[in-house]
Amino acid sequence: MKHITLLYPEGQCNLSTIACIVGTVEIFSRAEALWQQRGNKKKYRLEIACIVPHKKCVSHFVALTPDICINNIAKTDLIIIPSAMPGEDTADSREMFDWIHSQYKAGAEIASMCSGAFILASTGIMDGRSCSTHWSFEDRFRSLFPKVNLHSGKLITDENGIYTNGGAYSFLNLVIYLIEKYYDRQTAILCSKIFQIELERNSQSAFAIFTGQKQHNDEIVQQAQTYIENNIEEKISIENLSSRFSVGRRNFDRRFIKATGNTPVEYAQRVKIESAKKALESTRKTINEVMYAVGYSDVKAFREVFKKITGLSPLEYKNKYNREASVLQ
Repeated sequence: MKHITLLYPEGQCNLSTIACIVGTVEIFSRAEALWQQRGNKKKYRLEIACIVPHKKCVSHFVALTPDICINNIAKTDLIIIPSAMPGEDTADSREMFDWIHSQYKAGAEIASMCSGAFILASTGIMDGRSCSTHWSFEDRFRSLFPKVNLHSGKLITDENGIYTNGGAYSFLNLVIYLIEKYYDRQTAILCSKIFQIELERNSQSAFAIFTGQKQHNDEIVQQAQTYIENNIEEKISIENLSSRFSVGRRNFDRRFIKATGNTPVEYAQRVKIESAKKALESTRKTINEVMYAVGYSDVKAFREVFKKITGLSPLEYKNKYNREASVLQ
């Protein structure tokens, strides 16, 4: 029988942490029960592990008592890190990072949920590897962990025994993914039906709200960002934009990428598509009207960029998020 460790990272928890823990325990418990009902032997034992062995209250109405202290776990097969933002770098947190790192070196696999990716990245294991987290933490994550290959649009990454997932309650999709890995496809399908969790969802891009990285000190880039955002209807030439600020194109691109994490072209596309998304969500405008309003004249190009950024076509997005549009279908 193999062992799963579900971490309870003291000092870094909130209600999302508890939601991840409770949901994971419930679904894995059902998976184990379904597995044994088919005549199989018990496959996994799951324990909630903490750093300090005592009850911790997350808020005035929620408390959780872990099963075991990490110091008492000599070997585990899978470590699950729930949603949790890193707090101060204390002796306890460093002990947790070291324990995760040593277990991974000993052969354990690791899965992080939502902002639990910050804890995983703090171990140093993720340098040079693919990772996902909640789209709203993208800028902060990139600034803290520049060596990690962040894919903020992906719902789940799977690389060399490390699994990460996107934001909030999408941790449920990761749990189903892990159940298929650790049990089998049949058990995963049954769990997805029982708990009504969509199978094989692979993107969180449609949920993202693009605001642009503004926490930098490059005044020229900030002015360029403002120009792009205030002139959505224009078909912006990056050559003209760089010359407007008396900066060479190559230097302008380099500065823009360093400051925002996007090329000027990517930034303009994301600003335009964010405006298009809002129009599709809340107005009766046709796809073509929205397209022209954000500076596109080629339907194919607009559709390709829109789908690249959101994972959906403009029509699919409108039908999904505009109630009036879906009623009129």
